[in-house]
Amino acid sequence: MRSEIKILSGNANPRLADAIADYLDVQLGRARVGRFSDGEINVDIADNVRGRDVFLIQPTCAPTNDHLMELLILGDACKRASAGRVTAVIPYYGYARQDRKVAPRAPISAKLVADLLSRAGMDRILTMELHAGQIQGFFNIPVDNLYSSSRLCSFIERELQPENPVIVSPDAGGVERARAFAKRLGAGLAIIDKRRSGPNVAEIMHLIGDVKGKTAILVDDMIDTAGTLCGAAQAVQDQGATRVYAVATHPVLSGPAIERIKNSVIERVVVADSIPLAPEARDLERFSVVSVASLFGEAIRAIHHDDSVSRLFA
Repeated sequence: MRSEIKILSGNANPRLADAIADYLDVQLGRARVGRFSDGEINVDIADNVRGRDVFLIQPTCAPTNDHLMELLILGDACKRASAGRVTAVIPYYGYARQDRKVAPRAPISAKLVADLLSRAGMDRILTMELHAGQIQGFFNIPVDNLYSSSRLCSFIERELQPENPVIVSPDAGGVERARAFAKRLGAGLAIIDKRRSGPNVAEIMHLIGDVKGKTAILVDDMIDTAGTLCGAAQAVQDQGATRVYAVATHPVLSGPAIERIKNSVIERVVVADSIPLAPEARDLERFSVVSVASLFGEAIRAIHHDDSVSRLFA
């Protein structure tokens, strides 16, 4: 076991970093992440990290490139200050959707980011709900990919208390995630067959499963432009669902997402706090935020004490 846990945070989600530090009953480390006059990132770590077990809390959400560079420079600063081990805690891993070549001459940006993190001095990665699980294989260092389903399902049971629920996957790629929710909630399962005509453009084709007279709960890893989500919500309502809820881990909410959700048939949107919720979304009563600070806190404690993290995957 290393001498001391040191929690540091960039500018991406300081509220989550505070909550994790509170859960672990440690003081958040003093790290100032600012800008020089020309816009370059300047990092100043005021605490001694020599020999410490350092955890850098930083989702790479919008502005993605700024937050990614902050994380890389923080990691480099810690390694040069002789930190014992540096773990990048990335609640939301940006560029995860670019995990394979989908066209000639296309980059695999998720792999590039993995290489950058390793070269910046990260010894370990702790993340949540990777868009594609195989991204773990892009790293040559340990990666722990947590799942928010336990926290989100508890909220659904406690607050929404849906009658006759059915879990709906908005696309075929999310069936495994939806099945896990259905198993936890003792609910049925349905799948939307979706075809994309371009990036951030989705066309709903047809529904596989029975939603008539049921409460449909759409489950996804993230909500980006919300086109898929709102189209799926309309599809299940057209097939007879009495109520429609949506659940996702990462509230990216880019472009027209919030306006689309406001005009949709979705009654409630439940998200985790892996990414700070946009102010426009906070003003909408239909958004509910579930904290995952305790989940990250337990994972950090296990890593620090060299215990198994696998119990958190259940």
